[in-house]
Amino acid sequence: MSIQRPGAVPLNVGVLGGGALGLAVAYRLGQAGARVTVLEKDAEVGGLASSFEVGGAHLEKFYHHLFRSDTTITHLIQELGLGDKLVWLKPTTANLIKGKIYKMDPVRMLTHPILPLADRLRFFLGMAYLKLDPNYQRFEGQTAEEWIKRWMGQRVYEIVWRPLLESKFGEHYQKIAMPWLWSRVYCRSLALGYLRGGFYQLYTRLYERVCALGGDVQTSQTVERIEAMADGRVRVLVNGQSREFDRVICTLPTRLFMKLAVGLPEDYRRRYDWGDYHGAHCVVLSLKRPLTDVYWLSINDPGFPFLVLVEHANYVPVSDYGGERLVYLGNYLPMSDRRFSMSDQEILDWFLPYLAKINPAFDRSWVKRSWVFQAPFAQPIVTVDYHEHIPPHETPIPGLYLANMFQVYPQDRGQNYSIAMGFRVAEHVLKDPISFKVKVGQV
Repeated sequence: MSIQRPGAVPLNVGVLGGGALGLAVAYRLGQAGARVTVLEKDAEVGGLASSFEVGGAHLEKFYHHLFRSDTTITHLIQELGLGDKLVWLKPTTANLIKGKIYKMDPVRMLTHPILPLADRLRFFLGMAYLKLDPNYQRFEGQTAEEWIKRWMGQRVYEIVWRPLLESKFGEHYQKIAMPWLWSRVYCRSLALGYLRGGFYQLYTRLYERVCALGGDVQTSQTVERIEAMADGRVRVLVNGQSREFDRVICTLPTRLFMKLAVGLPEDYRRRYDWGDYHGAHCVVLSLKRPLTDVYWLSINDPGFPFLVLVEHANYVPVSDYGGERLVYLGNYLPMSDRRFSMSDQEILDWFLPYLAKINPAFDRSWVKRSWVFQAPFAQPIVTVDYHEHIPPHETPIPGLYLANMFQVYPQDRGQNYSIAMGFRVAEHVLKDPISFKVKVGQV
C-alpha cells in the first residue's frame, strides 16, 4: 500500500526508538512512500539486540537466538538478502540442579533421577499439553504457580519451576501469569536460529534500507517531550530542539512514554501507567577452554548471582569470533539491585567463583577478556492482571501511536514479536484515512 497520491506531499513520520520495532516500522513506512525519521537515544541502533565487536565479528550484548515459530523475522532476513547466513542448530539445553547438570530434552525428561517416576510423567504430560494447546486465553486468571502445582505437582514446582521463576522475577514470582509460561513452552523449538556474524547485520541492513528509501536514522537523540500541535501534527522535543511530524510512532517503554507525553487524560494514565520491569544485566566472558558441553544452562540452585549461563561457543563455532570462546552470565533484576551500580571488577570477583560450582576445574586464569552490559526496561513483570493494562497502539493524542514490547503479550519480549508489531503498526498507519491527506490544504 502506498500513502502517496499524485501531487501529495509524503507523510512525515517520526519514529522514536531505533530498536527492532522502530526500524521495522520505519522500513515498511518507507517502502510505502513516507518520509521517515528515526530518533535513537543510543549511539547505535538495535536496542536490546545491539552488539559489540569481538574476534573480528559482532556479538549481541545480551544473548539472542530464534525459534522455528519466529517466522516474521525469518522472512525479513530472507527479504533483506541475509538468508544464506541464517543457520538452524540444535544446541543442548540443561538445568543445574543440586550441583549437577541435567540435560532437558524430551526423552531425558522421563529418565531424570531428580524426580520420582510419577512426577516425571506429570512433568512430561504437562509440557506436552502446553506444547499442543494453541489457546493461551484458557489460562487467563491463573498464576503459573497455581497451574504447575495442580497439573505437574508440588515436587515438580519446587525442584524445576520455582527456582527459575524466583530467580527471574524476584519477589513477583508467585504472581506471574500462566499465559506467560504457556508462551515459553508453546512458541519454542528445539532447533534454534542464529545469524552467523551476528544480528548486527540485520539491523545494519534495515538502517541502510530505511536511508535508501529516503528516510533518516539519527542516533544519540534524547526525546524530552511529546505533545499535540494545534494543526493536528505532533511535536517532539529532542536534544533541546523542536521537531514536528504528521505522525509519530513511539516505541519507548510505556512508563517512559507516560513521562514524556503531555496532555494524556487521567483515566488513560490510571489504566496504562502501570506495571513493573526488570533490567537486563549480562557478563560476557572470553575463556581459554570450554566450561561445559551445553549451550543453555538454567541455574536452579540457590545462591548463584546469575540465573543463566549461555555458552555461545557451544552453539556457534569459535572460528566465527577469531577463536574466542564466549560465555554469557545473564540476569533480569530490579533496577535498584546493587549489581547495576557495582564496578566490572566487583562483578567479576563475585561471579567467577560460582563457575567452579558448575565446573570444578575452572580457574580464573581461564578468563581472557570480559565485558559487562546492562539495560533498563528489559523484562516486563507479567502478572495475572497484566493483560488488563496493555495500552492500544492509538493514543489519546491524534497522530501519536505507541508500540513497545509491553504489548506483545502473552510473550514478554523477542526480536520476532517486535518486528511483527512494527509491521502491524505500519499497516495500521497506512490504513488511517487521515494519512492520505496532503499537508497543504488538508481538512
